[in-house]
Amino acid sequence: MPDAYERHLVPVLFRPFAADLAARAAASRPRTVLELAAGTGALTSALLAAVPTATVVASDLNEAMVAAGSEREPRARWRQADAQALPFTDGGFDLVVCQFGVMFFPDRPAAFREVRRVLTPRGRFVFSSWGPLASHGFDAAFQSALEEAMPDGAPTFLRDVPHGYTDKAVVAADLAAAGLTLTTAEEITLQGRAESAASVALGFLTGTPVSAAVQARDDAHALRAAVMRGMTDRLGPGPVTAPMTATVYTAHRGA
Repeated sequence: MPDAYERHLVPVLFRPFAADLAARAAASRPRTVLELAAGTGALTSALLAAVPTATVVASDLNEAMVAAGSEREPRARWRQADAQALPFTDGGFDLVVCQFGVMFFPDRPAAFREVRRVLTPRGRFVFSSWGPLASHGFDAAFQSALEEAMPDGAPTFLRDVPHGYTDKAVVAADLAAAGLTLTTAEEITLQGRAESAASVALGFLTGTPVSAAVQARDDAHALRAAVMRGMTDRLGPGPVTAPMTATVYTAHRGA
């Protein structure tokens, strides 16, 4: 899964936002940075380039992602870590960042309390979450193709999880429950560029939890081909471009 995620999804969906998030992180000139849900290191590399003097600790719950990330970006210190029970001392970081990971935390206020605990008194928490599914050209096209190919019950993972944490008021309330104060919430739209729609579809089919539902079927091979065709029909053949909307949040420790 990490290989497919890195090959087909990271360059298209995550790297454009990583450059933006790293620039925001660098504005405060942090000395110690903790990244949550680092995946294979797209944001990690951007952080190291934007803040070359900072110590960057990259963490992820998934051991396979940590292994892949540490091989790809050895300049960071990598740790396997649950965001809801971080293995770090109090007040050890002046910046915590998370790119498109908070949506996966089962108990977001609990994870945010851990963020507050490991932040210095003047520390910042900068993170991003995707907008509604319809605001993401690639994800919406994939979900439509998947539902067309699986009319008997397509997985709703994309709608429910990556695109399921879009209400700014809910985010602010979750942060407040953890003792964090929301400072800014900025919606941004960037363009994703892929070598083909089929490549992105393959990434979703083999590099995300959708893969389990597809692989369990007897017609898995034909189903994958149908979804790749369906996504190509929607976005076009050859290199494709689509808009992607997300919200970038900044929070700080409350009193």
